[in-house]
Amino acid sequence: MRLRILLASLFCAASVIAQGLSVRPDGALRRGDAEFRGIGVNYYDAFARTLGQPARTDYDAGFRELARRKIPFARFSAGGYWPGEWKLYETNRAEYFARLDGVVKSAERRGIGLIPSLFWQLSTVPDLVGEPVNRWGDTNSLTHKFMREYTGQVVARYVSSPAIWGWEFGNEFNLVADLPNAAQHRPPVVPQLGTPATRSAEDELSHKMIRTAFHAFAEEVRRLDSRRIIITGNAFPRASAWHQAHEKSWRRDSPEQFAEVIAADNPSPINTLSVRGYDLTNDIGRLAQAMTVARALKKPLFVGEFGVPGATSERVKQQFAAILRAIETNGVPFAALWVFDFDGQASDWNVSATNERSWQLDEIQRANERLNARK
Repeated sequence: MRLRILLASLFCAASVIAQGLSVRPDGALRRGDAEFRGIGVNYYDAFARTLGQPARTDYDAGFRELARRKIPFARFSAGGYWPGEWKLYETNRAEYFARLDGVVKSAERRGIGLIPSLFWQLSTVPDLVGEPVNRWGDTNSLTHKFMREYTGQVVARYVSSPAIWGWEFGNEFNLVADLPNAAQHRPPVVPQLGTPATRSAEDELSHKMIRTAFHAFAEEVRRLDSRRIIITGNAFPRASAWHQAHEKSWRRDSPEQFAEVIAADNPSPINTLSVRGYDLTNDIGRLAQAMTVARALKKPLFVGEFGVPGATSERVKQQFAAILRAIETNGVPFAALWVFDFDGQASDWNVSATNERSWQLDEIQRANERLNARK
């Protein structure tokens, strides 16, 4: 009898852990049965580095360092940035997923939560299937077919992993929606990395298109995972986003229009709001407003990236402290530093345990201690 009770208890505990982060009916973010607040990092290339030549598998050292500092979770790109970086997926899926398995299992061993972002670069999936980028707005497109297939494979494979805390669609798709000067901001053309040789007006996105993609992604996730949070990966709406969508102008939105846009850009069953935290005016200055909308919608706010670039100076330290303070005092449930252990941005952003920006990890560790002390 005691053995059965013990086994039942262990099973229940494992089930709670495997749920990752979820949202209560009142909109509170929770992990298991407890309300959660915490600050993690972006470990952008924890998986993407394994797709390079030669493949790097040194991500475990990073997870070990995060665990040592009790930094609870990491957001990462769960796919390649360029179309060419999906070659392994297209030619040897068993090996591709074996490499992704390695990242997930490493996080499991270290007790680190993961938020995989499945389609980081907005043009990559359309490029892979030979369609223009605006096919994100067509649920019958090859772009959506690929999205559903990959999402289904990833979610089904890791739905029982205690390391997975939530699922994210991509990175900042909303920033290119309905730009008045969209022709100047079409996706890059780098044929040697798998893009087409030219772009056209069909490679421009609208808010309607990205919302269609977000909704379809969330429905596919919910088909397989009924509990974990789902995130768009958006930045703050541009200050003129409503006017861009309605009249293709840069006219500044009212607070009511801001609320309308951020709600529509994170459509249910997406159950969080996603923003960024870089600029002290346009980002940090709108945190309180975003939190008001988040509470009204009962969707926890995620500051998916925040940080300060450049060499360490008193100005940089003060700005970093101001961002952290705003995250804490505004009651933001969770946020993630940009960027941890990423050689690709070594000169501007990379924060590691051994470089001159390591103090940022110290500050995050202290912030998490403060947040935990308030529970």
